[in-house]
Amino acid sequence: MTRPGNKKQCGVTLVELLIAMVLSLILGAAIIMTFTNNSRSFNQDENILRMQDDARHALHEIAFDISMAGNYADLLVPGSVVPDANLALGTDCGPGGVADWMYRTRQTLTGLSLSIWALDNATAAAAGARHSCIGGAEFQAGTDIVAIKRVAGAPVAAPVAGRIYLRTNGTVGLLYRSPMPGVPAVPIPAPNNDWEYRPAVYYIRNFANTADDGIPTLCKKTLQGSPPSTETECLATGIENLQIEYGIDLNANGNPNLYLPSPTLAQMQTVVSARISLLARTAETDTRYANDKTYSISNSPDYTPGDGFHRRVFTTTVGIQNIRSLNAMGF
Repeated sequence: MTRPGNKKQCGVTLVELLIAMVLSLILGAAIIMTFTNNSRSFNQDENILRMQDDARHALHEIAFDISMAGNYADLLVPGSVVPDANLALGTDCGPGGVADWMYRTRQTLTGLSLSIWALDNATAAAAGARHSCIGGAEFQAGTDIVAIKRVAGAPVAAPVAGRIYLRTNGTVGLLYRSPMPGVPAVPIPAPNNDWEYRPAVYYIRNFANTADDGIPTLCKKTLQGSPPSTETECLATGIENLQIEYGIDLNANGNPNLYLPSPTLAQMQTVVSARISLLARTAETDTRYANDKTYSISNSPDYTPGDGFHRRVFTTTVGIQNIRSLNAMGF
């Protein structure tokens, strides 16, 4: 006998099982795709933010140095700075045939100030000829070079042996290697102060860590060590181009009348500002991105990369107050 209402129970059918598996696969694929896209977006954003931070840091450093060009403490006239003979023991970064170029604040023959000196869209050969410490094989051809000469913003109480200082009383100045020589080239009557000398030559190097890594880097040549020699200090990787336009004051009112990308040394005597541009790229490529943009910066040739790097152009304009003040006083 069977009980009334007793029904036979069945398990999951094969069709239902297949439908559940397909739905699970679709859901899993969607989750994996979402995670992958979010991960790529995060990496891309991190790449771009790192590029922006590096470029802004580099732009700040070079802009500050350019704005301080010609700062020789309370000594107003660069022509009053005399380099001492003991500076010949160091290695500078000047062109061949110009002894102690790094330590000269004015050109010997013409008397023109060398507080800031530009080289526009240089070739490797031109870079090495102007600045002997920049090797042609390391230089990113087609980019600008700028040399800045100045002292630190505050005097020192005790000069460090081997470093370069400017001793001045506001009327005359002696550039020397500490300790002060027994018979200096020019005696500096008291009261006087010592200011650390900080020249720099900014340029784009075509590698970051090894010569074949292909990562363009903004670097500068500075005086370091004891006795001092020119050493390389790099500020930011991924900087592909440096372009600077110089504001020239034609009527001595302290304001720029025109901007020139390639001024002569004589024109640089009336420069009162600089417009600085950096072209920066990310450290890594984005496989989903093709950069077909065209970048036009100053008088540099138009550049269409056609690769997977994200890029940005960073620009700022700074005043060169020290040279502007000299112009206003008629020097």
